[in-house]
Amino acid sequence: MLILERMDHTIKKLRSQTANMLTIGNMAFGGASLMAALNEFYSYSVLFIFIAAFLDRFDGMVARKFNQESELGKQLDSMSDIISFGVAPAILIYQLVLTEFGVTGMVFTVIYIASGAFRLARFNISESNGYFVGLPITAAGTVVTLSYFGLSVFPPVAYMFLFIICSLLMISTFTLRKV
Repeated sequence: MLILERMDHTIKKLRSQTANMLTIGNMAFGGASLMAALNEFYSYSVLFIFIAAFLDRFDGMVARKFNQESELGKQLDSMSDIISFGVAPAILIYQLVLTEFGVTGMVFTVIYIASGAFRLARFNISESNGYFVGLPITAAGTVVTLSYFGLSVFPPVAYMFLFIICSLLMISTFTLRKV
């Protein structure tokens, strides 16, 4: 009987952390994407960012479904998002394209990452009202990651413009209805 009670308690605890586990999975794939990009496995880096996006899509849904929304979960989600959709896509494109611009490429990369962090911090202190203010970092990171497929089409300087445009959209104050 004690074993069954213990198993039941363990299962309930695991279930209560499902959303956070998905968020940590998002973070893990963001970290794996970074390592892949730094080791020149760029296709894997792109794949890992998309897996992180998939996990990010469902962590909030799971939290709401199981009534697991918490301040900790919100903060953890933002930490994961800055890695998976801020740093990982920025380093991927920096490694592939922007290194040839030297310090200028570094500056554009850092501006993108800092804008994403600003966007997430603003989101964390705002009240949820059914609208996003500025472009969500997940959308910006997805656009930057998708630009990987245009490497043979777009000139390298276009990626600096992409970083600045995404940065400005993230820190802007326009509103988007949440879907």
